[in-house]
Amino acid sequence: MALSQAVGRVGRSLLSSSSSRAMSMSVKPAMNVAVTGAAGQIGYAALMRIANGELLGKDQPINLKLIEVPQGLKPLKGVMMEIQDGAFPLLNSVVGTADLSEGFGDADVCLLIGARPRGPGMERKDLMSANASIFKDQGKAINKSAKKTAKVLVVGNPANTNALVLSANAPNLDPKHIHAMTRLDQNRALGQMALKLGIGVSDIEKLCIWGNHSSTQYPDITHATAMIDGKKVRLSDVIDSKWYSETFLPTVQKRGAAIITARGASSAASAGNSAIDHVRDLFLGSGSAWQSIAVASDGSYGIPKGLVYSIPCLCPGDGKFTMVKDLKVDEYSKKMMSATAKELVEERDMVRHLL
Repeated sequence: MALSQAVGRVGRSLLSSSSSRAMSMSVKPAMNVAVTGAAGQIGYAALMRIANGELLGKDQPINLKLIEVPQGLKPLKGVMMEIQDGAFPLLNSVVGTADLSEGFGDADVCLLIGARPRGPGMERKDLMSANASIFKDQGKAINKSAKKTAKVLVVGNPANTNALVLSANAPNLDPKHIHAMTRLDQNRALGQMALKLGIGVSDIEKLCIWGNHSSTQYPDITHATAMIDGKKVRLSDVIDSKWYSETFLPTVQKRGAAIITARGASSAASAGNSAIDHVRDLFLGSGSAWQSIAVASDGSYGIPKGLVYSIPCLCPGDGKFTMVKDLKVDEYSKKMMSATAKELVEERDMVRHLL
């Protein structure tokens, strides 16, 4: 704890000039952004961009509240030194801590990146239980210390069930404000589809992810369109069904494992980028574009109520979103959506004692 406080004092003192620049260029009050696992690879990939205004806008000052486990405070100090060296005009202050109450204090946005990785010989249920306990504690701390209007994005895996546990332990927050990240899956799907068609990702609309952030997720193109040679066409009309089911789906579903095999470490830069995409669109809006958000189900599409399940949403901005309702769902989609819901029910049952 002493190291944590020292890191915080160093951060505040070295950022005084940055603070004055931020206040001179904007009358907006600073927003508090809490980040767990801040010294890890995803945090390292995202923090500079967050400090540069990519998360909440180029006119929004922020206070960074960086949270690490005690043994992570030394590398966190190095990360904070680099943030200070960036001299970001929008960065009002930065604090590093291992104390959850301090880290989540008055938070407007919570990015929950840190989670326990799977160790040798660890069973899936053991990993599930270990991480659920972590997110139970974080939920209680957020419930006690963060603003009641705080928006929470869970990145640490298993993200959907971690978000479910956190929500159960943060009753002061609206469950609609607690999300698990499936934007990474959507971005992966867009990248693969754009590569196949030889177009840009911005030429594709209404591609979405249903369900769990796992290999059971359902990347759905039945409602999607693409702009090809100046004409808008339905993806289902131009994509070969065999390629879709035998190549596209498993590539997206197992992309994380493929990256680990290739680089010897899990996705970091793309995960950090997707977290920024998620929060940016939530606060700044994304017009008519669909965004995949894993949030507590309201029972739509036959998904058990309360499961944290990815669904296409519209983001008008200001931290709000609406689920896309009343879509036609074909039999294949029903099967895929049901399979990923079944996995989430199984995960929920593993951690029911923490709900």
